[in-house]
Amino acid sequence: MRYGFTTGSCSAAAAKAAAYMLLTGNKKEKITITTPKGIDFHAQILDIKRTEDGVSCGVMKDGGDDPDVTSGSIVYANVSRVGDVNTEDCLQNNTSKVLIDGGEGVGRVTQPGLDQPVGNAAINSVPRQMIEKEVREVMDVLDYNGSLSVIISIPGGEKIAKKTFNPRLGIEGGLSVLGTSGIVEPMSTQALLDTINIELNQKKMLGYDRIVIALGNYGLDFMRDTFDYNLDEAVKCSNFIGQTLDMVAEHGFKEVLLCGHIGKLIKVSGGIMNTHSKEADCRMELMAAAAIRVGLPVNVINEILDCVSTDAAYELILKTGKEKEFMAEVTRKVDYYLKKKAADRFNIECIIFSNIYGLLGETSGSRDLLYKIKAHS
Repeated sequence: MRYGFTTGSCSAAAAKAAAYMLLTGNKKEKITITTPKGIDFHAQILDIKRTEDGVSCGVMKDGGDDPDVTSGSIVYANVSRVGDVNTEDCLQNNTSKVLIDGGEGVGRVTQPGLDQPVGNAAINSVPRQMIEKEVREVMDVLDYNGSLSVIISIPGGEKIAKKTFNPRLGIEGGLSVLGTSGIVEPMSTQALLDTINIELNQKKMLGYDRIVIALGNYGLDFMRDTFDYNLDEAVKCSNFIGQTLDMVAEHGFKEVLLCGHIGKLIKVSGGIMNTHSKEADCRMELMAAAAIRVGLPVNVINEILDCVSTDAAYELILKTGKEKEFMAEVTRKVDYYLKKKAADRFNIECIIFSNIYGLLGETSGSRDLLYKIKAHS
């Protein structure tokens, strides 16, 4: 199946081209960027417009074979100079900046707990890094020491966003600019399950009896910094926890360490083994249930139910001073349902983390199992 490129990649490519045209005065109809995945994106530059203040151009979003509602949209970047800062003093004091914001069709964050703070354009951290990297590459090549403003817009984005989870998450007025790898990989369920099965088989053929299953890429930095373990060596199961564990049993693994973000694993605390939001999204209800069990006040429980993310809910729990009791309850329930799913076919342990708060919970045998796995790597 054909992969595509994220809105983050489109934004970075458009910004790079616009910066080049602004600083050189030359037209640029094609541009290449390298995505975080290491795959080059050769973008066609569309609808180039020049004004006295800056340059605007667009890149069409192509989601590949993924059923992506943003495919066909044009992601624009408008790049302009910021003040008269192209001076020797600016160079010496390292004040050169790339200022990134959202325009038409890009949403605004209105509730806490998301990738960006309240008030910011919904341009996530990795796309922001990509945009700055590509624009600074142009600035460095052309020896430009001033600051540039980059405004990302997606005309029609406000209407398209109504088909996404943005309104529910508290992102208003448009789409989010997303992507951690820069690549849109087709979400064919069977293709993904087949890939998981192949990876498990490969591990077994290499002689592994113990394995780490990761829900995704979010824990990469956490696992590396906290446990000196590279999650790229794990098998990623996405939302398909239950089906992956069945495959684990079929391949004859003896022990499994499941590692994931609380946003997914809180669902497992309710016995949910497919954590896709289309299948089930009762994160706040399960957070509230655990809060009730540890005796948190009713007003806090009501606030938890109104949160849009588990990180925001956990922040409320931190303020009560009962986060340890809360996570012990959540971990106990996660452990119960994972062991129920394993049904004595293999031993399973679990580590629960947050990108913001780090290690939140772990089952009793998780550390020993991780050390065994690392020793065999």
